[in-house]
Amino acid sequence: MHSFRMARTVKWQVRAFILVFLIDATICQIRYSVPEEMRKGSFVGNVAEDLGIDAKRLKSGGARIVISDSSEYIRLDVDKGNLVVGERIDREQLCGQTSPCSLNLEMIMTNPIQLHSVVVEVLDVNDNAPAFQEKEMHLEILESALPGTEILQVSATDPDVGINALHGYTIHPKTHFNIKVSSSPNGHKYAQLYLSEPLDREKEGKLLLTLTAVDGGEPQRSGTLKIHVTVRDTNDNAPVFMQSIFKASVKENVPGGTLVVSLSATDADEGINGHVTYHFNRMSGNVAELFHLDENTGDLTVTGIIDYEENKLYEIGVQAKDQGGQSTSTNVIIEVIDVNDNPPLITLTSFSNAIAENSPSGTTVAIINVKDLDSGKNGKVDCSVNSNIPFAIHSSLKNYYTLVTNGVLDRERNPVYNITFSAVDEGSPPLSTNKTITLRIADVNDNAPIFEQSYYEASVMENNSPGLSVFSVKARDSDSGQNARVSYLLIDTELNGSPISTYISVNAESGVIQALRSFDYEQIKTIHIFVKGQDGGSPPLSSNTTVRINIEDQNDNSPQVLYPVQTGGSLVAEMVPRSADVGYLVTKVVAVDVDSGQNAWLSYKLQKATDRALFEVGLQNGEIRTIRQVTDKDAVKQRLTVIVEDNGQPSRSATVIVNVAVADSFPEVLSEFTELTHDKEYNDNLTFYLVLALAVVSFLFITCLVVIISVKIYRWRQSRILYHSNLPVIPYYPPRYSDTLGTGTLPHVYNYEVCRTTDSRKSDCKFGRAGSQNVLIMDPSSTGTMQRIQSEKSILDEPDSPLEVRTLT
Repeated sequence: MHSFRMARTVKWQVRAFILVFLIDATICQIRYSVPEEMRKGSFVGNVAEDLGIDAKRLKSGGARIVISDSSEYIRLDVDKGNLVVGERIDREQLCGQTSPCSLNLEMIMTNPIQLHSVVVEVLDVNDNAPAFQEKEMHLEILESALPGTEILQVSATDPDVGINALHGYTIHPKTHFNIKVSSSPNGHKYAQLYLSEPLDREKEGKLLLTLTAVDGGEPQRSGTLKIHVTVRDTNDNAPVFMQSIFKASVKENVPGGTLVVSLSATDADEGINGHVTYHFNRMSGNVAELFHLDENTGDLTVTGIIDYEENKLYEIGVQAKDQGGQSTSTNVIIEVIDVNDNPPLITLTSFSNAIAENSPSGTTVAIINVKDLDSGKNGKVDCSVNSNIPFAIHSSLKNYYTLVTNGVLDRERNPVYNITFSAVDEGSPPLSTNKTITLRIADVNDNAPIFEQSYYEASVMENNSPGLSVFSVKARDSDSGQNARVSYLLIDTELNGSPISTYISVNAESGVIQALRSFDYEQIKTIHIFVKGQDGGSPPLSSNTTVRINIEDQNDNSPQVLYPVQTGGSLVAEMVPRSADVGYLVTKVVAVDVDSGQNAWLSYKLQKATDRALFEVGLQNGEIRTIRQVTDKDAVKQRLTVIVEDNGQPSRSATVIVNVAVADSFPEVLSEFTELTHDKEYNDNLTFYLVLALAVVSFLFITCLVVIISVKIYRWRQSRILYHSNLPVIPYYPPRYSDTLGTGTLPHVYNYEVCRTTDSRKSDCKFGRAGSQNVLIMDPSSTGTMQRIQSEKSILDEPDSPLEVRTLT
């Protein structure tokens, strides 16, 4: 082979076909061709010369060959600028039957960068001979075979391509046999061996044929196949079965190896022509997997799983052959016997996964189909459902059952039912199947909302801010969805002649009760409301509850002094004789507080006194008593300021001025208090003029405000611009008068002090009695006789009664 390759190397003149495409100033393409099997180092082409590049440029530019598969079939000799064979190239190994076979290379140089594409086409060399798959074959043929009978079909392969590929076939000798060469659709050629002349075993019992395959290369190569032909004696007697049809039965699911039937056939010939073998003649593919036929004994056994439900009867064709080529056939019919190996099958054909809880009894819920693939008793099925549920099952059609309601449904007790169908066949042993479905009970609005309590009680502090959340009620509805969505409504009632909705509101979604106004404990102490909880069903259901709201007292009222009473134009004084002993009861301060509880607990304290060593005030009862013996040195006119405080947090107070006259006679008292009364008249006149001036100023302000608004409206009408005036509203508040002595005032209320008298120009004296003491009411200009009275109407009966009593000065 080496000498052949050398000869081929010498004989082949290496020709380089150069195709240069100037793609860019640095890109070219060259194409070469080289025969396969060239020895390593063989010349392929001079790229330097073909590209017009100096060989030194290749070396200085670092020229190198790059191939995609990293093989080294071709390498570059940089010193000479030649492409040479790097390793042996086998075209058949490299490209197989693909033609042409090419190697795509890239030559890269730098400084500057140049890229050249090099394509090397590998040319086929007839280095492979046609070859058959086998070297020898043995054939047998009856001497009675007719001419034209096809004996054999065989082909050879040649990995070369083109003219070097397989070209044809020849056979030797051609005395009794000949060949016909044909081509397959893909162009592959094969030989058909056929009988061309009759055979005579007695003359030639064995024949040797040589089949030769040749290619079209130069020199031509070939491959041979030795065919040994044995001429057999004519067999004139065929085997005969003992029965024309064989019948057998077998149970399904029998284990492998079970004997089904034994077949038997005889042949009258002797020797090899009388030896009978058994074979399957015609059958489907699955039968071959289920049964096995012993070719020598004729025993038919089970090898696979026999299933009655898949096939109830098998018909198998069996052929009996002798060694002479004669044969006969028979049929084997196998009946499969059913066993109870299939549980019932439950199929849900119709099902409503939800049903209303008010569905009447007998409503269809589901329809199922129950069947058993077994036959006879094994296929008879009884179906039932689990007990203790309001459902029953009825057989409607063959193999069909209907599930219907059989009782009252209540979603609130059982929202979901898991219904299990049980199907049991009558086989031995019986087989069963269970199938469970989940049925949801759809809600119907059959439950009214129920409040957590039928009666609620809450409390809120008075003077609350409007919009305050007082309490919340909660009702639950055992229904679901919209039927369980509870809305809260306030039932219309009246409180103090006004609708309750003007006092209280109820949030429809949350049930929160809100106060719409500020409550006053002194006006309203308890509010009873009725709240209705209504669901969203159709029609809606509802229930009611009662809520009692207790208004808690807040210390928002100052004490009111009932006694001593002071009139606008008169002065009230208590007389204490100079002979009074220690503990003498001068008078008693009487006060009330309209609040309740500890807010109404009052305490009395002496705030100021002309002589603090002479009088004291009872802390709890308000009694003013002497704490020492009255002497002649004590002043006649004694002024006591008593403060009355409640027990609230913070506490509120009121003050009262008590004038005490220490004297034994009235003339002495009158001379001391005359100057004080004149001062009071002067103050009354001053107050009158101040109020008059305030009224005039207010009138002028309102007049100006009306004029300004009128001008604005006139201008608006003139410009016809439709908008709302944004003029600020300037409210006017009257001045707030307070006690000059610093006593407390009521919150949220303007205190106006009014001084009244029966007649300031006429003298009048009024006397009143408190307990057992004398009360002197004096007017300095009075000259008449003083009268005593036993009692006086309570100051609470007068709507204009002041909370603070001031001393007139």
